[in-house]
Amino acid sequence: MAIKVYKPTSNGRRNMSVLSYEDLTKKAPEKSLLQVLKKHAGRNNTGRITVRHHGGGNRRKYRIIDFKRANTNPATVIALEYDPNRSANIALVQYEDGKKSYVIAPVDLKVGDVITSGAESDIKPGNALPIANIPVGTMIHNIELYPGKGAQLVRSAGAMAQLMAKENGMAQIRLPSSEVRLVRLNCLATIGQVGNLDHENVKVGKAGKTRHKGIRPTVRGSVMNPCDHPHGGGEGRAPIGRPSPVTPWGKPTMGYKTRNKKARTNKFMVKRRNDR
Repeated sequence: MAIKVYKPTSNGRRNMSVLSYEDLTKKAPEKSLLQVLKKHAGRNNTGRITVRHHGGGNRRKYRIIDFKRANTNPATVIALEYDPNRSANIALVQYEDGKKSYVIAPVDLKVGDVITSGAESDIKPGNALPIANIPVGTMIHNIELYPGKGAQLVRSAGAMAQLMAKENGMAQIRLPSSEVRLVRLNCLATIGQVGNLDHENVKVGKAGKTRHKGIRPTVRGSVMNPCDHPHGGGEGRAPIGRPSPVTPWGKPTMGYKTRNKKARTNKFMVKRRNDR
């Protein structure tokens, strides 16, 4: 998908670019696969803000994506669509029994292609197989962590993982972050790389586009008063005055590891992303 660059007719247009969406074949989503998406503006059930900088944004509906791929019948791609809830594009597929569903669209998937799911599927983009049936070295995405739960890993635009090895009922998979993780061989994964590769090359260009996403402004702690933030106060542009930056509540940030050292899933990590 190509990048469209605007002429600098205003400060907002300068350095701004968007995707051309020329590969998409359908504008209106499938009504039977939509759900209402409520806004919470970062607030929990008591009305308190638990996630800062959320609020506003364009209204949108959720597209129900088939991450489980439990239907083993062949499915024909009938449309490629935009999804406002994720960076990747989605494909509308129709099974032989007439049922329709959405799947994440991998690279080179086109209208009219037939995709399948199951152990007997071919090794081609869009097909979902148990990891036990995928050759070592294959690029994959939409990876399950628990059999039958649905894909949880490698789902964003341009992402792909590589199957490195298989032994003792587990597979070693190198994730996009360079982390190597153990996954059960009976978990499903989809062949290929997630599409919409140019997503990372788009320049936002103006503040309004970020507001359209539902992201509110982030104020730096260093420009606040001491009563509002640990970085605040001082004459002029004062330094932080601490060994490392902290959150508004005094917790270390920027490099501070938050993962529990006793996490149950630590045993599945062969290589952490920061290891040399």
